[in-house]
Amino acid sequence: MAALGFSVEELLPRARGGGALRMGLSALDKADWLQPEPDLAARAAAFDAHPDSVQLTPDAEAPGAELAALLGTTGGLEGAARSAWEDMCLLTQPAPDAPFHLIGAAVAFPTDWRPADKLGLPLAALHAPIHGYQQQLASGVDRFMAGLRPGRIFGRCNWFVSPTPALRWIADAPPAEAFAHVTAENAGETLFIRSERQTLRKLPRSGAVVFTIGVYVAPLASLSPANAARLAQSLASIPAEEAERRGAPHFAPALEAYAARRGGAIEEAA
Repeated sequence: MAALGFSVEELLPRARGGGALRMGLSALDKADWLQPEPDLAARAAAFDAHPDSVQLTPDAEAPGAELAALLGTTGGLEGAARSAWEDMCLLTQPAPDAPFHLIGAAVAFPTDWRPADKLGLPLAALHAPIHGYQQQLASGVDRFMAGLRPGRIFGRCNWFVSPTPALRWIADAPPAEAFAHVTAENAGETLFIRSERQTLRKLPRSGAVVFTIGVYVAPLASLSPANAARLAQSLASIPAEEAERRGAPHFAPALEAYAARRGGAIEEAA
């Protein structure tokens, strides 16, 4: 089974680059489900400072308690998310043939979304901002979720370019303003690469699917030349609509020039 790793440097080679959207899932061992050495103080501080990070429907009570028990803790979904590095969401089907809906979210480190805006939505609506999701991924994701068996764990990862090292990132400023200070000369210190290590696991008793999101952030300068080159290549090949959503026109030229200066060659993931 694959081991995704628990850092931006390890995750980037396994993330989608450009081209069409894909699930990109890998089967994981139980030992690789969650970060083994979580910073629980950072988690507690984020949840305490932002009570709206936890959003629950009444349907989340039973699976939240089941998840907490699985992790050896109490406090339902919030207790589970406070006990691990990963943010945690619960999804269920309101009827056997219905799409999965978000019934609970405990998200201390969001990547530009607010749980209150998404609670109760089906998967397609959750991913509405992602260009191409409905056409390229929606039906496949729905089938995968419905067929997921308890005991199996699958993981994937992604990447974003952020103007801040903050673990909690809500992009309140437009990209033109947020990245205005970035140049080819300072991109290594002013651009931050953010990777979400995501996993899916079905709970045996409730049948709810647990979606975990482990967030890792690193300055561009800390990455290997190969990973800097990988990012530059990905930015050059993602669809135009996706590039616009990511704010890429406002930082990509600087990142690409920085990566070219470092001269890395892209290496395939093991």
